[in-house]
Amino acid sequence: MSRSKVWRRMALALVGMVAGGGAGLAWWLNRELAPMPAGNETVIRIDPTAPRTVVYKDLARRSVIRNVAAFELMARLQRQPETVREGSYRVRSGMTADEIFQTLQKPIRQNVRIPEGWWIRRVAKRLESQGVCSAADYIAAAGDAARFADVTKLPIPRTGSLEGFLFPDTYDLPPKMGAEAVIRRQLRAFRQRVGPILQPETDLRRILTIASMVELEAARNAERPRIAGVIENRMRERMTLDIDATVLYALQEWKVLGPGVVRTVDSPYNTYLRRGLPPGPIGSPGLASIQAAIAPESHPYFFYVARPDRSHFFTANYPAHRAAIRRARAEFRAEAAKSEAAKSAEQGTP
Repeated sequence: MSRSKVWRRMALALVGMVAGGGAGLAWWLNRELAPMPAGNETVIRIDPTAPRTVVYKDLARRSVIRNVAAFELMARLQRQPETVREGSYRVRSGMTADEIFQTLQKPIRQNVRIPEGWWIRRVAKRLESQGVCSAADYIAAAGDAARFADVTKLPIPRTGSLEGFLFPDTYDLPPKMGAEAVIRRQLRAFRQRVGPILQPETDLRRILTIASMVELEAARNAERPRIAGVIENRMRERMTLDIDATVLYALQEWKVLGPGVVRTVDSPYNTYLRRGLPPGPIGSPGLASIQAAIAPESHPYFFYVARPDRSHFFTANYPAHRAAIRRARAEFRAEAAKSEAAKSAEQGTP
């Protein structure tokens, strides 16, 4: 017998009950729809969109509702949606029937920022802290490119790691969304944002490797093509790239490197010890850095050094670079003195 026929017969039976004893039906519904004893809040994940009865059964297993049939009957009487759409929902024991119906129409929205330049393990920690998925699940999924071959026709890796291909952005990532769903969303964003600026002959892995270094070296968009140009110039002359960020990636730590540390880390990613590009991207670059790697600035510079305002001095030879370092250090000392004077003045103010 079809479900619709079953419900028609139940409805007819209920009409009979109402005609013969409406008070009894009201008493039954009131009892079976009464809130469960108050309990802790939990998050349930509906993926994909599911029939409401399936969801009600899950809520009954979690002691959020008493009687699936009573809830289904009330849902029909109130013309509630027949399905609960994909998403995450906060529920707790002690909710009324109306509160549950309302909750199942409002999936949780949670914006999570995945910053430009972060590598997989750094992103994994943030996702875990937001309850989106476990760090271990994200790391494992991002290391298995074969699971995502159906997402895009762009030349992303078909095996191994997706480092560099997981587009950084602010996403709606509700709790319990799961690692695979997050990665699929990032890859779709990569296809939509990066695909249109690529040429058929583009060596995507090379571009993303350069772009990932530019991302972590540049703070100003205007300087990104110039830093990409420095990288190209140094590779052309078979110079080591000497980029601190590659050492940090090898260490899988984001910190200030002490004197001499860069030459103690034995890794194919250490661009102080090995010439050429590292084996692959060292994080997920943003669009501006990818564009810079595709179209690096043509110039005579081989060196750059950071200034307090996060811009850089660019120079064409080593003596000029040493002079630029001295100028940058003087600027940093002046900034530190200015900051200290301001702090002293603030502390001395009544």
